[in-house]
Amino acid sequence: MSEASPTEFTKQNHNYSKWTENLFSEVVTVTGPGTLIFLAGVGAEDEETGGVHFKGDFVGQCRFMYEKVAELLARHGATMGDVVKQVTYVTDARYRPQATECRRDAYKGGPLPPHTFLNVSQLAFEEMLVEIDIIAAIPAGRKV
Repeated sequence: MSEASPTEFTKQNHNYSKWTENLFSEVVTVTGPGTLIFLAGVGAEDEETGGVHFKGDFVGQCRFMYEKVAELLARHGATMGDVVKQVTYVTDARYRPQATECRRDAYKGGPLPPHTFLNVSQLAFEEMLVEIDIIAAIPAGRKV
C-alpha cells in the first residue's frame, strides 16, 4: 500500500473469514497522517463457518471475541492499547458485570477507551450473546 499524503487518505476493506466474503467487511482501515482501523460486529463466530462458539456461555463468547479483536488489530499493526472507541452489544443487560470484567482483562490493565454499552433484542445470529465494534488509531510511521 502506498503512503497517503497528509491531505489525502486511503480506505481499504478487509475480510479474513471465508463466510463473511460478499456479506460485510470485517475490518476497514483508513490511512493518511495516521491509520484508523474500524472493526464492526465482532463476536464469537467461527472464521470458517460463521457458526457461534460457546453457545449459552457469555464469558466464553466474550473472551473469544476479544481474542479475535486482538488478532484483527495485530494484522494491521495495532494493539488493544490503540483502541480509541468501543461499542458493546449484549442481548441481556444483566451480563454487564461479566462484560466489564472481560473488557478489563482484554485491555490488560491499560487505559480503557470510551465505551458505549447497549442492550439489544438479538444479534446477527440467535446464539450470539455479545459482539463489539472497535475503532483504533495508530500514528503515521508505525509499520502497518
